[in-house]
Amino acid sequence: MNSPNATLKTDATDNYAAIYQTFRWEVPTELNIAEVCCTRWARDSNSSQRIAVYFEDETGHTATLTYAALQEQANRLSNLLRRLGLQRGDCVAIILPQCPETAIAHIACHQLGATAMPLSSLFGPDALEYRLQDSAATVVIVDQAGAANLQQIRAACPHLKHVLALECDMPDALDWQQEMIQASADFASEITQATDAAILIYTSGTTGPAKGALIPHSAIIGNLSGFVASQNGFPQDNDVFWSPADWAWTGGLMDALLPTLYFGKPILGYRGRFSAETAFTLLEKYRITNTFLFPTALKMMMKEMPVPKQHYTLQLRAIMSAGEAVGEAVFEWCRSALGVTVNEMFGQTEVNYIVGNSYLQWPAKAGSMGRPYPGHQVAVIDDDGNPVGAGTIGEVALNRTDIHGDADPIFFVGYFKNPAATHSKYSGQWCRTGDLARMDGDGYLWYEGRADDMFKAAGYRIGPSEIENCLLKHPAVASVVVVPKPDRERGNIVKAFVVLTAGTSGDQHLIAELQNHVRGKLAPYEYPKEIEFIAQLPMTTTGKIQRRVLRMMEQERATKP
Repeated sequence: MNSPNATLKTDATDNYAAIYQTFRWEVPTELNIAEVCCTRWARDSNSSQRIAVYFEDETGHTATLTYAALQEQANRLSNLLRRLGLQRGDCVAIILPQCPETAIAHIACHQLGATAMPLSSLFGPDALEYRLQDSAATVVIVDQAGAANLQQIRAACPHLKHVLALECDMPDALDWQQEMIQASADFASEITQATDAAILIYTSGTTGPAKGALIPHSAIIGNLSGFVASQNGFPQDNDVFWSPADWAWTGGLMDALLPTLYFGKPILGYRGRFSAETAFTLLEKYRITNTFLFPTALKMMMKEMPVPKQHYTLQLRAIMSAGEAVGEAVFEWCRSALGVTVNEMFGQTEVNYIVGNSYLQWPAKAGSMGRPYPGHQVAVIDDDGNPVGAGTIGEVALNRTDIHGDADPIFFVGYFKNPAATHSKYSGQWCRTGDLARMDGDGYLWYEGRADDMFKAAGYRIGPSEIENCLLKHPAVASVVVVPKPDRERGNIVKAFVVLTAGTSGDQHLIAELQNHVRGKLAPYEYPKEIEFIAQLPMTTTGKIQRRVLRMMEQERATKP
């Protein structure tokens, strides 16, 4: 791949066309994530002693891991896994939080030619059992946070032969520390193809069980054009990365941990509950320059610390945000209070980091998803798979090739043991994302919600994001979700679930005030005819709002007398 930094400038003019048109992929036939994210740095005396991972937990315990130490520990783990009978292509489940051992486990699996399957420590027994059974994982690496749930379902997973326990006691488990001390620190990495599967991540759909998306080694290259652009020319001298995104998910693994290691820079891993105070403390303490923060996190930080520079000395130079629309209020707060324009990004596990902003290279439009990142041919398509014109709502899709006809390396291999689901993901050469958007005349995409989030009310097609962004501008609103409420006369009405800011009480007066707030800014048919105040919104383990939970609740309520 062309060096992403070669085309990045520091002015605020619109360089998009030149960057996008000249970008070319260069993907070697043989490629291994462990080699490009660790080994090449560890064997070079100029970089071997660089910090790869800073670590801190909520008790105040800290640790560091250099690239040389990361490689040594990964070699020991690779030898240990091989001794346990792990073969090339076998699946290793990694149930660990943000910690040095998570990075060690991934590098060890990749250089062994195994498939790493990250799993969240927040998964309950049923979620764990399904993924372990479906993947036929033979080894699990787990710490105290996931041990109890794993123990409940271990007997139901016949493929699972070994459990490697980190700082916790489990019956019939191997102790990480004891086993690693005994393992050799010398290991010769397997040679893998760029197209070989490296990672298995299960994605939750709106219907049916979660599907396992197989991610190839080439995806690390496919991520880079977007990562570098959204992080304003990463890496630069003294860059340090941090994100609260769980390394068990695509956002934490592919948008934070692995690309940071690819460039030989340090990343902070923090084990503990997220809060605005914690976020600002970590940003200051570790002199974080680059971050990925979910819109939900940014909203919390904005509400709790309106003027952070009065309390913290920050080094931030780039913020990427994804998962939900940032919205104009948060966008403006970041620019004025943090001095950084947010680069919104869009992608998904199957085709990650494909659309977004890079405000130093092309103007950022508040609320827009951005433009297709270099190397990715993106369009808005209709139900038949045909690109639609500017201003028309359709489904965001990625072509298998870039504008030069070269294969895009970002693509997932397919859904594990589910060729039918893989086939249905495509319309010809277009990979459907399931997300709706419209593209304006300048090539910027504007998010309109998931395909199943759109609804009609009184004949009007409604997208929730615009209404939610409008409500969020009201000082009483901390967060909000808009869903359809079934209605006999109109088909649906617009309903908003609102979480209020601290110290605010919800009553009929406030409901009317919020309704008038929307009436004055959006179309008349878009204001929420019903508002319900709730303590918190349903969230996924990655911090994304689960609209479908509230939508289904309203559907169930409508069926009751």
